[in-house]
Amino acid sequence: MVALEEAVMEIIVNAGQSRSLCFEALRSAREGNIEEARSLLREADGYSRQAHKMQTQLIEQDAGEGRQPMTLIMVHAQDHLMTSLLARELSEEIIQLHSLYRQ
Repeated sequence: MVALEEAVMEIIVNAGQSRSLCFEALRSAREGNIEEARSLLREADGYSRQAHKMQTQLIEQDAGEGRQPMTLIMVHAQDHLMTSLLARELSEEIIQLHSLYRQ
């Protein structure tokens, strides 16, 4: 069983890193470095997977006997994860637009 505080921090840290890499990718695309931007998105994906994996573990624990308390920090972690996933999706679209514009 994963400790709640440890799990929440892992979600926040990994989701935050993913989001930061997405914005770094957008800056690269804006500067015309499309391949670097795509590489940064792939790197962001790795952090996103780690955050999502921890979220899944918490959901599995919650579905069993070890009910998880709903705390403000848990809500905060979920917010970080969802924001980073949205940033990833939007970054992909914006980078594609930059790519088309530069052709």
